[in-house]
Parts: sequence; C-alpha cells; structure tokens
Amino acid sequence: MTALTLARPDDLDRLLPMVASRHDEAGRTGDEAATRAALLPLLEGSPHGAVYLVGPPRAPIGYVVLSFGWSLAAGGLTARIDEMHIRRAVRGRGIGTEVLGSLPRALAAAGLRAIEVETGREDARARALFGRQRFHPLEDRMTLRLTLHR
Repeated sequence: MTALTLARPDDLDRLLPMVASRHDEAGRTGDEAATRAALLPLLEGSPHGAVYLVGPPRAPIGYVVLSFGWSLAAGGLTARIDEMHIRRAVRGRGIGTEVLGSLPRALAAAGLRAIEVETGREDARARALFGRQRFHPLEDRMTLRLTLHR
C-alpha cells in the first residue's frame, strides 16, 4: 500500500519541484513565490486544507492537495481534491487508485462526508480513474469561479 503522509513546512522543498512539474504538464506557467505562499499555510496546519505526500516522506512520488468545506447536502465536512500528481515515471501502476482509496480512511476521524474533484471533460484517463473509485459526475451543476486579484 502506498503511504500517505500529512505534509509539514519542512516538506516544502520536496513539494515545489513536483508542483512545478504538474503545472508544466498542464501547460500552466508557474510562479514559485506564489506557489510557496499558497502551500505554506496548508503545511502549517490551516483548517482550510491539507497536503499529503504520496510514497516515502523523504522521497515522495506525488502529492495531493485538498481544500475543506462544509455541505448541508453531503451532511457535513467535505474535501475537494485541488491537485493530485504522481510522478510520470511511476504512473500506470495503480498508485492513484491506492491514493483515492486511502484518502477517505485518512480523513474519516475528522468526519469527512464527501470528496469532490473537478476534471476536464476531455481528460478520459482522469475521469476513468475517478470513476473506478466511485466518483460520480454531477452533470446538473455548473461551476463558476470568481478570481480575486490583489
């Protein structure tokens, strides 16, 4: 079973290259200072989210970033997978499946009621992975995002 370890501030330097790799793969330009500023509160224990390292803590092979919310419809605490990344060299070995199976157990003590994820319609591989783990598409919803700029 692939280990999930709650990331702490001293894991930041292990996370940054993986986040940069994921952003490169997605075609997004990254700003390391902004990424560092966004990750640090989560690593310091913010109640708004968490970061889990995938694999050995000293040499992780991936990460999962979660944000937390509350839903009356779900009956309480919810988590949203903001980002999930497994190093390209070890993909296709069932690690993502293990991670998605382990997350509910890792958060059960906190009363987690639901996990949500958003994928692009064209990302068949991700949709298949989440589908195998009993994630169901919510076709009746529209996601709107308001981005606030400083």
